[in-house]
Amino acid sequence: MTNLNRIRVVVMGGARVGKSAVTVRYLTKRYIGEYSSSTDFLYRHCVTFDSVTTEVEILDTSKCAAMGCLDEHLRWGEAFVVVYSVCDALSFHDARDLLEKVAAAKLPGYCTTLLLGNKRDLDHSRQVAVDAGQELSLQFGCQFYEVSAAEHWAGSSLAFQSLLREARSLQLLRTLPIRRKLGVNSVSKVLGNIFSKAAGKRPQDRKKRPSLSI
Repeated sequence: MTNLNRIRVVVMGGARVGKSAVTVRYLTKRYIGEYSSSTDFLYRHCVTFDSVTTEVEILDTSKCAAMGCLDEHLRWGEAFVVVYSVCDALSFHDARDLLEKVAAAKLPGYCTTLLLGNKRDLDHSRQVAVDAGQELSLQFGCQFYEVSAAEHWAGSSLAFQSLLREARSLQLLRTLPIRRKLGVNSVSKVLGNIFSKAAGKRPQDRKKRPSLSI
């Protein structure tokens, strides 16, 4: 059973996209440019939404696809941050693959996902347009932010806060007796509108999710 006072977050992405940088920026406001670790790190801290404090566990993954632990991470997580570098087109393709894996592993309404483009301060080396990130987020019905972990802490902080707020809302929504209040058809409509992965929908039919380039 889901613990309503805990949110488990998995940070994923290709090599050297800045997974640890954006995570540490969010947690401490500090920027550390080089990380040489080849192991996963689990961070714990607390957030407060509407006067309710929730424990957050953030798993900063490293080489999980190569080490064969990706499926385990997908089962463990309730919220996912998929990071790519705007200067690396291959990392963007990796992000698409990860979003597909999350969508296949989790039922709509049982997780929340953030697509996070990092290194926007290196715009002179950009290989992935902002519109490409936005369109990918529309395809998977997830939040999208572009940030620079190196330049400022605000972008990473806002992105993580938005993800956690939605994850908390999902947890609470699943506990409500909405079937009795709204009826089965209304419940399906509500959940579909909020949590649909937009599979099979045309781009003009998809709803935009929270997005920011900062």
